Amino acid sequence: MFVKICGITNEDDALLAVALGADAVGFVFAPSPRQMHPERAREIVNRLPADVLSVGVFRNEMPQRVVEIISKSRLGAAQLHGHEKPEDTAWVAARVPVTIKAFPPGHDGLERLSDYGADIVLLDSEQPGSGKVFDWSLTEGAPLGGRRLLLAGGLSAENVAAAVRKVRPWGVDVSSGVEHSPGRKDPTLLRAFLEAAKSAGKITALEQEQEAEAVRGPRSGPEPYDWSLE
Repeated sequence: MFVKICGITNEDDALLAVALGADAVGFVFAPSPRQMHPERAREIVNRLPADVLSVGVFRNEMPQRVVEIISKSRLGAAQLHGHEKPEDTAWVAARVPVTIKAFPPGHDGLERLSDYGADIVLLDSEQPGSGKVFDWSLTEGAPLGGRRLLLAGGLSAENVAAAVRKVRPWGVDVSSGVEHSPGRKDPTLLRAFLEAAKSAGKITALEQEQEAEAVRGPRSGPEPYDWSLE
């Protein structure tokens, strides 16, 4: 289970999130109590392990500015969390390593994801950053076209396991659900969230494998030779 901790505003929170098992950290460049300056984000990114994905979060920003900030901050991904047009998203996607495009469930853009060119689809509530949970059943049958699904929207240590079991996303994204104040992460909430998400992800992966095995049916033909019987 891929876990992204968003709304990072300081080095201590970034390093703690990574130490506890986060796979990605997000820096908000849109107007927000958690808004970051590109130079400050770059300083933090330089302290992170190379295998941690650093994500810049934008909302209705000019595509050229998105690419400029991603490059200046040495980020690995751009997350477009507004009403970006398909052609603008595709322009960004052609110039940054990874692109995440956010939609509310049922958005008509989900029907033409190929036009956006994004690598990952993020499903969030109608009011991103509000910390509100949306009806997870609305994700059923979302036309993702084989793209990875990142789930957000009011997630916390208390509900993330249920969300993972219901939606079965590739990953989850949290910000306010692990804070004690805007832009300041709570170590206890961070640990609890990561443990709950990772544990639920392992269980779901096992269930999916069992379901796939049931579809495939019993193995036919001779069993592999067991050399231990020699």
